[in-house]
Amino acid sequence: MTKRVLITGITGQDGAYLAKLLTENGCEVYGTYRRLSTPSFWRLQCLEIFHRINVVPIDLADTSSIMEAVQIAQPDEIYNLAAQSFVEASFEQPIATANVSGVSVTRFLEVIRQIKPDTKFYQASSSEMFGSTGAKAKSLTQGDTLSPLSPYAAAKLYAHWITNIYRAAYGMFACSGILFNHESPLRGLEFVTRKISNAVAKIKLGLEKELVLGNLEARRDWGYAPEYVEAMWLMLQQQEPKDYVVSTGEAHSVMEFVEKAFGILGLDSQDYVKTDKRFRRPLDVECLIGDSSKARTELAWSPKTDFAELVEIMVKEDLRRWERWLAGERFPWDAPAYPSEARILTRALRM
Repeated sequence: MTKRVLITGITGQDGAYLAKLLTENGCEVYGTYRRLSTPSFWRLQCLEIFHRINVVPIDLADTSSIMEAVQIAQPDEIYNLAAQSFVEASFEQPIATANVSGVSVTRFLEVIRQIKPDTKFYQASSSEMFGSTGAKAKSLTQGDTLSPLSPYAAAKLYAHWITNIYRAAYGMFACSGILFNHESPLRGLEFVTRKISNAVAKIKLGLEKELVLGNLEARRDWGYAPEYVEAMWLMLQQQEPKDYVVSTGEAHSVMEFVEKAFGILGLDSQDYVKTDKRFRRPLDVECLIGDSSKARTELAWSPKTDFAELVEIMVKEDLRRWERWLAGERFPWDAPAYPSEARILTRALRM
């Protein structure tokens, strides 16, 4: 029997890579997206899988909308990746962040409990939940103290704990992956890694003259997103639900990322990089390093792409994109919002 899977936030970086993995594993994939006048499916188009999935509009603030998505998909597994995922924006929109990234998880768990309790549920937790551990942080595990420093992290912490509560209270197969930073060429431009790789490519081609950043000293444990979604999938293939940290175990500063990115294209970062306090967060986590030994042992998962390879992948892909743009090529994100091969499902379309 073909496994049916529902991915919330399928238009994001992780959702797109996970959809690719699951379709390659023979699953029937349904994905939710936020109903907008011009929804963006460019990541799914870049991976050439948009025609292989079913997409369903959803409003995470509306329980009936979530219920409809679950009734349409009838999923064996749900991967909840939808969130307001940009830390800086959570300070500007704290209530919306709490609703979308936090309370909506309770809505999902309630819907599962009431109409399809045998569904396995994955919650995308975040390393930001740990908060500040000092400039020389120890490697963190799923058992360490959680002390969020942003509305985003607080919302994720609520979602993380409510998932644990439903698992314990109702015997649901519900688990959380505490993923440390994971990047790729599909990362949004609002994230610092992609902001850097995109700017370096444009500077190399003479399309920009400088790169302005905030905190260059912040250190993060950066991994490669396509490998991290594999860990998500493995968590739901286990006999019992458990929470896992997913990370590389190494931390690098924003400045290291900058220097590596410029060096790949033969440029000196000191000639182009400026800082501006406007790009600093009201509160910032100095350093985050994860200990994924539990995932390595129980899931047989480990990262394969190191920091230098990750930076090179991102910089060279952005360079290729801008070279193609200069040559007049069309990008997937320039295409119509609803390509002809789209399979966008609502209850009306199924009747």
